[in-house]
Amino acid sequence: MRFVSSITTSDFRILREDRQTYVDKTASIARALTAPQRVLLFPRPRRFGKTLWMSTFEAFVERRSDADPGEQEDERAALFGDLAIWRDEDARAHAGRYPVVSMTFKDIKSSTWERCLEGVNAVMADAFLAHDYLRPGLAGNKARIFDAVSDGTASQTQLAYSLVVLTEALHRYHGERVVLLIDEYDLPIHAAYSHGYYEEAIELFRNFLSGGCKDNSQLFKGILTGILRVAKESIFSGLNNLEVYSLLNPEYADSFGFTESEVEELARLAEAQEHLDTLRTWYNGYHFGDQVIYNPWSVLKFLGSRDKSPQAYWVQTGSDQIIRDLIERGGLGDLSEQEALLRGDEIEADVSEALSLRDVELQANAALSLLLFSGYLTATDVQYGDRYPRVRLRIPNREVATLYADIVLGWWETGLAARGGAARSRDVLDAFLTALLAGDGDRVERHLERLLIDHVSHHDLPRPAAELPYHMFVLGLLVHLAGDYDVRSNRESGYGRADVLLIPRRPGEPGVVIELKTIDPERDGTPEAALDRAMAQIDERDYAAELRARGAGPIRAYAAAFERKRAHVRVRSEP
Repeated sequence: MRFVSSITTSDFRILREDRQTYVDKTASIARALTAPQRVLLFPRPRRFGKTLWMSTFEAFVERRSDADPGEQEDERAALFGDLAIWRDEDARAHAGRYPVVSMTFKDIKSSTWERCLEGVNAVMADAFLAHDYLRPGLAGNKARIFDAVSDGTASQTQLAYSLVVLTEALHRYHGERVVLLIDEYDLPIHAAYSHGYYEEAIELFRNFLSGGCKDNSQLFKGILTGILRVAKESIFSGLNNLEVYSLLNPEYADSFGFTESEVEELARLAEAQEHLDTLRTWYNGYHFGDQVIYNPWSVLKFLGSRDKSPQAYWVQTGSDQIIRDLIERGGLGDLSEQEALLRGDEIEADVSEALSLRDVELQANAALSLLLFSGYLTATDVQYGDRYPRVRLRIPNREVATLYADIVLGWWETGLAARGGAARSRDVLDAFLTALLAGDGDRVERHLERLLIDHVSHHDLPRPAAELPYHMFVLGLLVHLAGDYDVRSNRESGYGRADVLLIPRRPGEPGVVIELKTIDPERDGTPEAALDRAMAQIDERDYAAELRARGAGPIRAYAAAFERKRAHVRVRSEP
């Protein structure tokens, strides 16, 4: 068998019929089928395989009205015969047994409430027209609702009752309860939050989901997927039969995304085993329950590429405006927490598994929770307390780190644009980084001071002067080098912890150690004295030791001293 990328479709039947590479996730579908819970919600980041999983579920359980039962069984055996679920006798009892109502809201990202409502009507019309054979058996108000939904002209009240009407008619016609599959249920709510019609969307989906899932005796199983669990009081009020399996739970941890063994097998099929370290660095690092998970979209894009060059495939898809806005408004926590995350370390925080987007700027740590469940942070340890889980958070991998680097660069560009310098913004930052690696202390000092003047408010610099704001500022500048350098802060090297290390990912490239000081008039007296103190610390504690061990050369040792918006820099190079 050879690798045939399945990135072009989320339709299980098409994928299998076209003999594309499929990673078998059907064991988790067997678990869901035989679980006692009637309604299950799986929140996961976008493009982690939710839509394909739902398509697979549908293909396995669906009883179709337009095909001979024997033909359906043969077709199902061809699709599933070599997969885990076919070997599960309990799951096999559900094969081809149920009428299915399936819909996805993944494409409803409307800028107005009116267009959102049109989109919901269009999705529901498709779901009803798939079962138009039911129409002759309906009368009265149920017939009027069926017609309005099928025509795409249903009122909000009719939409609220639509799933009740459809599941009841299906149960009566087939003599079996119904499977309800709702994919990406919360994407319209994200759009509503961004575009100012949040309350209207919440009311519609609360009534719609309640009608379909709450106390619906026609329902065998309801499966919902999305990115977030929207707070119960906002949308899931009254759904006491709902079981939520978030990415913190060990159950279904390997159902979405790829495990290490799955990626190793994909790399073997693609004859790309030599790129496994790149795959791990760029796309691994998500902790779902007790599993470490790869981003499936980026893995498949990478393995399907000709040059096998790592790119931010997942980051570049979709709109992340909510995420960017949160980060830019301080969603990564206070300065010390932002610094820790940007240098690749972990922070501790309480997170909420149920979010109300309306209150995300008001709730403590709501922004960190949103970043976690959207895939822009990951939790490496989870301890459940009385109210909220307490977790250790970090940026999962290099791909996601590029988003933070782009946002930091955007800060510099925005600051320069406000001062009429947008056209030269990237040049200014690039000139600083080039001078830093070249060991040109004078230019580093000049560009660093210019950036301080342009981007740092006097209010950001506390009195008495502290090193942390400068430390954070310099780290933000250096994140742009993350593709070629391991940017580390307060890392043990030699006999102490260097403020900043730039460790090249390829031996033979320049390495950089930076020691930062604020000028203390009582202790230093002059900038030169502060620089002497910083350089002596680099030497006495041998901060360059790790750079030498990693094969960096030449090594640039920088002492930098600050007094408000003035920067003073000294450099020494060793081969």
